[in-house]
Parts: sequence; structure tokens; C-alpha cells
Amino acid sequence: MSSILLIFFLVYHGIVRQNHMAMALNDSVSANAMTLDSLRDSLIRQEDTIIFALIERARFPTNSPAYDHSYAKFPGYSGSLVQFVVRETEALLAKAGKFTNPEEHPFSPNDLPPSEAPPYNFTKVLHPAAASININKSIWNMYFDKLLALFTTPGDDGNYASTAASDLVCLQALSRRIHYGKFVAEVKFRESPREYEPAIRSQDRDALMKLLTVESVEELVKKRVAKKAMVFGQEVTLDDNNAKKGKCKVDPSVVSRLYAEWVMPLTKVVQVEYLLRRLD
Repeated sequence: MSSILLIFFLVYHGIVRQNHMAMALNDSVSANAMTLDSLRDSLIRQEDTIIFALIERARFPTNSPAYDHSYAKFPGYSGSLVQFVVRETEALLAKAGKFTNPEEHPFSPNDLPPSEAPPYNFTKVLHPAAASININKSIWNMYFDKLLALFTTPGDDGNYASTAASDLVCLQALSRRIHYGKFVAEVKFRESPREYEPAIRSQDRDALMKLLTVESVEELVKKRVAKKAMVFGQEVTLDDNNAKKGKCKVDPSVVSRLYAEWVMPLTKVVQVEYLLRRLD
């Protein structure tokens, strides 16, 4: 797939998914069906999206020039190729209305043009303070400084633009999953307000973090995503004699570690930040 086609797919996928999620969110809320179970179903589906995004990125080697500020020079812009791709793609998606969806969070919020698309009437689920919570900087640093080297192979094949576009798919999937913690926190608060209000009023982050942590559930998540990575990443062949036994496109232990060390902890950071503002 050429770089232009891949970026077009990125844009198209972002717009179509926004519309689908908008309808799903609106329908579920209008029917008063937003529960922890319904949110859990969405989080489980998002696991699939993240794993497939990682598999797609793993097709390319590290391709370090994509992250080198001196590699490409664009008029009026200084930064790496991946930063350029992220900024320009998000600018186009912003015009199409992507970031009017409360589930979506840009990585370049200060460079976005206003939406030119007809507004969609999203049902108000979250407290207004939710709009100010965006931890994409932490997600960006985690992805490039820690995660990327764990599932890509060293090397350079010259596919820098496609590499950058694949990175953006991964970043968007991770951001969506992590910031979905706002909805989880809202539902938990609605179901047990008396349990959360004392910690919120005292602005006790540690108490909130303890309330939000269920270690048994987190262990199940780690096992589930590792198994999915094993299944999704297998080489499919009709010749059993030539099957690559045990070889996965992305190491399942890396996916499990991703959730254990970054996805779930960062999700709880989002939840705590949201709950601290819930009574404002």
C-alpha cells in the first residue's frame, strides 16, 4: 500500500468510525443502557483494534529516519516526519468533525482547524470538565520511548511515510482506549456516588486509585490480550507441515506488558483526573 493510500485510509477510517461510534454512543445513552457491562464490551473490542494496529506496524522495521528531525524538511515546519504526518492528518480529520466526538483526543490540539462538517448531536454523558483532560503527551512518550522498540525489528526499509501512518493508527487506538476511562469513571460514579464522593471532596488521588483498582480484573485483561495476540498474529497456512509453530507477528508477552504497565495504569490516571473534577 502506498503512503498516500495508507494516509487516505487513515482519514477515511477515522471519519467512518467517528460516525459509527457517534450513533452507538447516542443510542446506548438514550436508552439508558450505558453500564459497566456495555462499556466492557467496547473495551474488549478496542483490544482487537490495538492488537491489529500493532501487527500492521510490526510489518515495518524501526525505520528511525521517520523520527529524525533532520530527515525531511517541509516549508514552514520543523519536526520529524511522524510529527508532520500526525499534524496534517489530524488537521484534515478535524475539518471532517472527528474531534467533536468526546471519545476522540488529538495529539496536536493547538494546531487544529475548526470542523467544517455538519454538527452531530452527541448525547451529553460526561461532566463538562472531561473536555480538559487529554494525556496524549504521555501516550506519545510511552509509545515512542518504550513500546516501539519492543515489537519492531531494527532496520531500515525506506517506507518512512507508511511507517509514520501506521504509528498514527497505533497512537489513535491507544488514545481512544485510554481516554475511554472517562466513561468508565462516570458510570462507576453514577452507580456508587457515595463511595466516591468523600475521596473527590478531599481530592484524595490515592483513595480514588484504590477504589478504581481491581487486580483480579486486570489479571484477566492481561491474559486475554496475550491470547488474542497469539491467535491474531499466527501465520495461517493450508500446509500443516510448513506451519510456523509458535511464531507470532507480535509477541503476546509484549501486548500483555503494554496493558499491564501502560494502558491500564494510564486509563486509571484519566479516571482519577476525571473524578477529581466530577463535583465541580
